[in-house]
Amino acid sequence: MNDVSNILAEMNDRSREVFRRVVEAYLATGDPVGSRSLTRQMNERVSAATIRNVMQDLEYLGLLDSPHVSAGRVPTQEGLRMFVDGLLEVGDLEMADRERIDATLGSNSQDVTGALDRIGAALSGVTQGASLVLAPKHEAPIKHIEFVSLAHDRALVVLVFADGHVENRIFTPPPGHTPSSMREAANFLNALIEGRTLSDLHKVIATQISERRQEIDSLARQLVENGLAVWDDDSETYERLIVRGRANLLEEEADAEDLERIRNLFDDLERKRDIAEFLELADAGEGVRIFIGSENKLFSLSGSSLVVSPYMNADRRIIGAVGVIGPTRLNYGRIVPIVDYTAQLVGKLIADRN
Repeated sequence: MNDVSNILAEMNDRSREVFRRVVEAYLATGDPVGSRSLTRQMNERVSAATIRNVMQDLEYLGLLDSPHVSAGRVPTQEGLRMFVDGLLEVGDLEMADRERIDATLGSNSQDVTGALDRIGAALSGVTQGASLVLAPKHEAPIKHIEFVSLAHDRALVVLVFADGHVENRIFTPPPGHTPSSMREAANFLNALIEGRTLSDLHKVIATQISERRQEIDSLARQLVENGLAVWDDDSETYERLIVRGRANLLEEEADAEDLERIRNLFDDLERKRDIAEFLELADAGEGVRIFIGSENKLFSLSGSSLVVSPYMNADRRIIGAVGVIGPTRLNYGRIVPIVDYTAQLVGKLIADRN
């Protein structure tokens, strides 16, 4: 499909207005929009026949679709993308929404995970979608790493942080690991960790392993990769995906096939298969990003949209993300400032705690 700006530039004022009104009506109701209803809304007096011709042209461009014969038009995924990128008017955060989200921080408790749980629930309630909050991992520089064998298929990596925090992480080591390979892996990492956080370490490991392949045997190399790629078990409070409002989406969709797809989506999320990918969605830059339908493989099967924003610590490092999942006909203009504000609030919460 052509660039959004090019298509918008080639459309005349009437076509742009028809397209905008069709999308806005669809986002508000979820129903196909007919030409007759548009004639009463247009800025200029035009006939239903004229609007039908414009809608046919927009359908030819791939921006609108006819779900049923003579049943009006709905925007395609491409049409929604163009609307979001070129015509969406983002409103201000409503005071009632702000107050409801702010109320989750009423307690002075240092329990960040509890606060994130409450924020996720409030975000779901305010948006009537499903909320996702990716809790941060510990971001202090690492002082020391050690691997400990527990069984033939279980090993422990002990992380000692410069601020005194200690984490123990269970993972599955490569077959045939030995005390020697564990020492070699730990020595390799400890030579790299000075002043670096786990995020920093992930970025240099691949390069270092490639450059020093001859210095570290394959078993130790696998141990390094596995030990830092696997996050804590379910009881750990960090790097946790908080999902709230699943019922909102299930109620929104009546079709049995859609229900099953949404259930599968949430099953995947709750099994934490896609936590890393979820953070990567937000890691491309600051600000809110919108993914519609199959633009993101995480949500393509459920036909849902994701509005997501990263949040940062005091050093402006992205350490987590906040998002809302809903049907593709989300009220994007209202949801975007809510997600943006919530992400800023979570970032401040983390920074204040640290």
